[in-house]
Amino acid sequence: MPMRFSSKLILGTYGLRNFLPPQRVALVGASEKPATVGRAIMENLIRWGGIFYPVNPYHDEIFGRKSYPNIESLPEPIDLAIIATPAPTVPEIMEGCVRASVKGAIIISAGFKEIGKSGKLLEEKVIAIAKRGGVRVIGPNCVGVILPHARFNGTFLAGLPKSGHIAFLSQSGALGAAVLDWSFSQNIGFSAFVSLGSMADVDWGDILFFLAEDPLTRVILIYMESIGDPSSFLSAARQVNFQKPILVLKAGRSKEGSRAALSHTGSLTGSDEVLDAAFLRTGVLRVASFSEFFSLASFFSQRPLPTGPRLVILTNAGGAGVLATDRLVISGGELATLTDAALQRLNAFLPLAWSHGNPVDILGDADAQRYRKALDILSEEEHVDGILVILTKQAMTDPEEVAKQVVLFARGYHKPILSCWMGGESVHKARLFLEQEGIPTFEFPEEAAQAFSYGWMHRKSLSAIYETPMPVGATEELIKAKENTAFVISQAKEKNLTLLTEYQSKKILNCYGIEVNETYLAQSAEEALLIAEEIGYPVVAKLNSSRVTHKSDIGGVILGISDRESLKRAFEKIRENTLKQSTENAFEGITVQKMISEKGLELILGGSVDPQFGPVLLFGSGGVFVEIYQDRALALPPLTTVLSSILVERTKIAKAFDGFRGIPPVEKKRLNETLVRFSELLVNEPRIKEIDVNPLFVYGNRVMALDARVILHPFSIDESSIPAASIRPYPLEYIWKDVLLDGTRVLIRPIKPEDEPLMREFHKGLSQESVYYRYFQNLSLEERIDHLRLSRICFSDYNIEIVLVAQVLSEDQPAEIIGVARLGKYHGFDGAEFALIIQDRWQNKGLGTLFVRKLKEIGKKEKLSWIIERMLPLNESMKKIASKEGFNLYFEESAHEYIAELDLREAS
Repeated sequence: MPMRFSSKLILGTYGLRNFLPPQRVALVGASEKPATVGRAIMENLIRWGGIFYPVNPYHDEIFGRKSYPNIESLPEPIDLAIIATPAPTVPEIMEGCVRASVKGAIIISAGFKEIGKSGKLLEEKVIAIAKRGGVRVIGPNCVGVILPHARFNGTFLAGLPKSGHIAFLSQSGALGAAVLDWSFSQNIGFSAFVSLGSMADVDWGDILFFLAEDPLTRVILIYMESIGDPSSFLSAARQVNFQKPILVLKAGRSKEGSRAALSHTGSLTGSDEVLDAAFLRTGVLRVASFSEFFSLASFFSQRPLPTGPRLVILTNAGGAGVLATDRLVISGGELATLTDAALQRLNAFLPLAWSHGNPVDILGDADAQRYRKALDILSEEEHVDGILVILTKQAMTDPEEVAKQVVLFARGYHKPILSCWMGGESVHKARLFLEQEGIPTFEFPEEAAQAFSYGWMHRKSLSAIYETPMPVGATEELIKAKENTAFVISQAKEKNLTLLTEYQSKKILNCYGIEVNETYLAQSAEEALLIAEEIGYPVVAKLNSSRVTHKSDIGGVILGISDRESLKRAFEKIRENTLKQSTENAFEGITVQKMISEKGLELILGGSVDPQFGPVLLFGSGGVFVEIYQDRALALPPLTTVLSSILVERTKIAKAFDGFRGIPPVEKKRLNETLVRFSELLVNEPRIKEIDVNPLFVYGNRVMALDARVILHPFSIDESSIPAASIRPYPLEYIWKDVLLDGTRVLIRPIKPEDEPLMREFHKGLSQESVYYRYFQNLSLEERIDHLRLSRICFSDYNIEIVLVAQVLSEDQPAEIIGVARLGKYHGFDGAEFALIIQDRWQNKGLGTLFVRKLKEIGKKEKLSWIIERMLPLNESMKKIASKEGFNLYFEESAHEYIAELDLREAS
């Protein structure tokens, strides 16, 4: 009997649970020979004490244990094979793993893609064999895996770190070894230590999803040399980061240069900046050093993160408080303002010379009780988001007694508390005690203050990412924009033009609803004069050319033309300048535009294609000095209005948006809408290689593109080979209009972030029975419409899941959602699970059947092999729909539920 699709899932989530931690292990390349990898791993496995088998065809016995010639000869099935043999032997060993149904392999061996083309081909061969047999592979060229809580050390590194709540992931084996050695002296514990090596199969996304389900892991540290598959990393980081903070130390920041490009945007973007933008988009925190890495990890793993930026600093040394304050403010935090009531209570028992404010300097003679009384008062301050306690060893201060009081206080305090016991041997015991009791400790006050700020910034960025945005345009507008842009690009293709003129470029912007100034083409001076008479003076004359990128550089822009004679001279001057500095056919006439006299700000809006991340959006100060000022910020599209607002705030020019020296305030809503529309252009038009809008002129409530230039990828390049957006754009291909059994017309489409208000209303129309059938439990309305819960549904990651909503098509009724269906992919498998829920008054009208048919269609387009649904025994309507649509139904006794499964490769 063939294995049911759902049985694959029961074997373990995401595949890695099948062999981590392992029950039975084979070590291929086991050895007794001193100073070898095979011996070092063997010794670690002996200390582990679990079931493992040495595999080495040249020995009958190793360390008193029977040695086997190959994987197939083992007496029982194994979970994990650790391979430590020369690279050329690995393909045959992997064949043995496939034949023996091994679930996972760690390839320690080097000699693969890192040595060049031959090694790359060898690596591809090994992974192809593994994929054929469903074997997940960590490595090659890695150190291995350590799971301290299981006492498992599957590496060649000596020693087992203590069990803790920090997962450490590294591509560098040597650096990982140094970190492990350092952890022993620093008393740092790990929930997992994983060396990923070349990431030929298991990548960041796989291991992040694995750690998301690990109850021991509270924070994840990554030492990264390359990101691998950006979409896999970003999808996993976005989901995992909400539960467990991810901190990344990425090598190579200073070596990354700006790539050469034709446009301003291309020269202003560099891959390291793009990586920063990717981290910001998912809430990943990038750190600068190893000391910062682990000090932050201590804070993130031991206490709740700040819900606000306001910190109280309690210290017995004024200088230390000042240092902490400086770093706090620089890194984004704030000093909390103490209430008059708190100040009076502190005055009642503190010496007259105390600081009378925050930092709360309780002076050098402070004893443990003075610290405790101050903490008790500060804990009652409503507008305080955390407390930093600083101690310097002085004659009247007992470091250990103060530490005990801090620990006792912290047990009843539910906000962040940090400690900094400054000094060496005299405070070592106290610091160790604080660490053991779960109080984050820091050697220096600046580190502690910065950790607090970073904690707040992390919380703030996650909240902002999932803040409900304002809607921008209808879905139908986006479909029309693509159609109209396709026509413009097809015209360029006919002439084999990749550098579009300003006129053509503005047409594309207009397709996406971005306002442009009226631009008229003139092939002669006479035409230019007629246009100017029509629109009125003063005007601007610009070169129209599909060969010149920067018109200003060759004198191709003349401003403030106020009469006929000046316009005639401008036409001739631009032609003359072009012929002098470019090819003869570079002059294709001029454009005539109305001169804008209003005061405003010149911005730049741009897009380019990163080789790894695909389209990247740039925003900042514009005009002719754009490269000089270097005031810009990058983001990965597509954006929401909230994300666009965050992007804008990262630039210096944003400070002028509230009005500056006679320039009126900027209509921020309009600007954000423009950025959202521009981001949609970038992700929906893969043929565009680079695009500049410079200047994007903002004045009052107007946001207008005054100049634009689009560069296309050569038409000889197939679109499938152009780097796609690393954050999948809204799937326009999954939009349908249909009719229910009662004649009601409905729109079925993927969910959007701005649907949260509609989803709240949708849940109000559900009965408890409908809720129970969908969620297998009774959930109150308050639980179902919680912002965090709904936002994670509405901010759907289309790489991982497709959530469809059904809306009634009606011109005279407000928009409402009447049904929701979700197809969630199983990471590491080629299948997915679906579920749906329909408002009670819209049930039995055929919507459930429509949803299932659309999900089947999506599954096929997403190249899935199978889909399943779980349903309760009493859910007769769903059982009928599943049977009618060709699903195989069976009852899973262990879970007391029905499973409907469908092989999409055979389904009609």
